[in-house]
Amino acid sequence: MTPTNNQITPLFDVRAVTRIAAPPAEVYSVVSDLPRSAEWSPECTGGAWISGVPATVGAVFRGENLRAESVVAWAPVVRGVWHTESQVVAAEPGRVFRWAMRDSAGTPQDSVWSYEISPDGDGCVLAHSLRMGAATEGIRGITADMDEAAERRFLADWTAKLAGDLQATLSRIKAIAEKA
Repeated sequence: MTPTNNQITPLFDVRAVTRIAAPPAEVYSVVSDLPRSAEWSPECTGGAWISGVPATVGAVFRGENLRAESVVAWAPVVRGVWHTESQVVAAEPGRVFRWAMRDSAGTPQDSVWSYEISPDGDGCVLAHSLRMGAATEGIRGITADMDEAAERRFLADWTAKLAGDLQATLSRIKAIAEKA
């Protein structure tokens, strides 16, 4: 029997959480405004909605990203400027905003970024996560020439990088939302 995605251990399953002294609706309005991502993301420098109604299920966002040479420097990851496309897969104002990264053919991959918001007293708790089940087109390209030990090292180093990025993102969103 072939396992379903729920039965496969994800390649990446990284999550960070923070409490924000702002109502869930205000926090949602920030995190669902992907063109503003440069204000909080360590890599995304902005972008634009390219199809669909912005921030609704099915809408597609083209992001521009910038990665420094020092990020997991030993691995053959994309450096400098590159672009991604993502498709919104969940948009519940005040609760959840999720998008899946698309491959070069425009098909959503098993790589889903998420913001989940829970009310908490006079504010909320914001969780930011990435779950990647099967390797994306990009990860397959990075690891294609790696032996098993190098691939394990890359996955561990990339997981640590992602965890730091998620926490940095939440810290910046918290500052933005609490200033509003």
